[in-house]
Formats: sequence, C-alpha cells, structure tokens
Amino acid sequence: MKRSLLVTAVCLAASASVLLAQQPINEAPPVNRVIVTHLGGVSIPPVYGAPFSATVKIQNEKQLADGSTETSHNINLVGRDSLGRTHGELRISYPNTVGMPILAEIHIFDPQTRENINYDLATHIVRRQVLPEPRTSTGASNPQVTFEDLGTDTIENFIVKGTRRTLIVPARTSGTGAPVTVVDEYWYSEDLHLNLLLHHNDPRSGQQTIAFTNIKRGDPPPSFFEIPAGYTIIDLPPPGAGKTANGGGGVPAR
Repeated sequence: MKRSLLVTAVCLAASASVLLAQQPINEAPPVNRVIVTHLGGVSIPPVYGAPFSATVKIQNEKQLADGSTETSHNINLVGRDSLGRTHGELRISYPNTVGMPILAEIHIFDPQTRENINYDLATHIVRRQVLPEPRTSTGASNPQVTFEDLGTDTIENFIVKGTRRTLIVPARTSGTGAPVTVVDEYWYSEDLHLNLLLHHNDPRSGQQTIAFTNIKRGDPPPSFFEIPAGYTIIDLPPPGAGKTANGGGGVPAR
C-alpha cells in the first residue's frame, strides 16, 4: 500500500510541476501568483534577478469521519538563482510521520531554455522536457470568488502584503451535495516575487499551511541546478507533440 501511494504521489507531482512551469511569472497583482501545492511539494516562480534559498515547512490537517485529526508534515529545500532557474523538491510524508520526510524527486526549471527536469533519486532516472511559452492570462473574473486586502506585515524581515481569497463552490460541483467555501490567505513579498506564507482551508480536504523559513538572499549552490553523475536521461517530446525518434532514448548523465 505504501509503495502504491509513493508511486502515485511522484507521478502526480511531476505533472503538477509541468503545469506550474507554464504559468505566467510576471503578472500583477499578487492574486495571480498563488503558490500551487501538490502532495507536499511547492513550486517557485522563475523570476530573473531575485535569487534566494529557503526551507519550506508544510503542514496538512484533515478531519476524519471518526472525529480525529490526521496530521502530516513536510519540509522542502527550495531555491532560485539570478537567471531565474528554480530548484524544488518532492518529499514523501505519510500521516503522523516524525522527522525529515523521504526525498523522492528533484525538480529543476530553466526559463531561458524552457527546459524542465525531474530526477528520481530511487531509480536514478531523469526526465527532461522543453516546455512551450506560458499562455497569456485572460484576466477573466469569477463571480464566485472574492478578495479581501489584509494589509501588510513582516515575515523573515521581508515586507509582505496579505490577501484573503474566498471561493464558493456550488452544490452541483462541490461533490458534497452542498455549497463549499474554500478560503486561501496568502502573504506576498514583492521583493522576492513569492508568497512567504499560505493558509489553505477546504472542508473537503482539510487545512494546509505553507511557510518559508531560513530565507537567504543570493544565489544557491550550483549543485542545486545540476544533474548528478550516473543518472540516465530520458528526453521527452514537448507537451502535445507526437513521439519522436529519440523521445524515449536514455543517455547517462555526465
């Protein structure tokens, strides 16, 4: 059962990373830059000229049918260099896990080449893919979404602007037979182009808190953006493209 959960988590997280990398990265206001989470992972917008490294702490709480609360914690190391390249992690954390979760996968994205890299520490396999340019946001409004300005605060010595986003999911699509209210509260740093704190509350899935800590300005170590030696690289075709002659070939990393 645990092995099945891990495989599923890795596959879904890889898909979510691809979607994140295609999103616009320089749009305002901050409501367009909400951190998207996936099974304990977090993606970083590839912004030029705002290098940093940090530890991301993630906590998930879910109310169970018997009235008890299921809690899981995750810790990821993330970073971005001056060229906008990003480094993220996927760690596997089961409910009530104690200690540092297991590191399963590293995600690297280079906005200059559009090269998206995911490497699996268990299999030593790298999946490399060139992504298309991000789509332009339409800016269309949703009448069931409202926003509230929470003012400013300071997190890790960075000034952040707070926003509360409330979404009313209609009964016909909520999956519960009744309307569901989903609330996101996030605190955005204009300096880092990043949400440093995010609270997500969905009665269907529970509560999630994502907090950036130990933030250090400056470029992370070069190793953050390198494929380790001994890994086999699989070059995937661009999303939506047909299979190519060398699309499934593997070559050892150097």
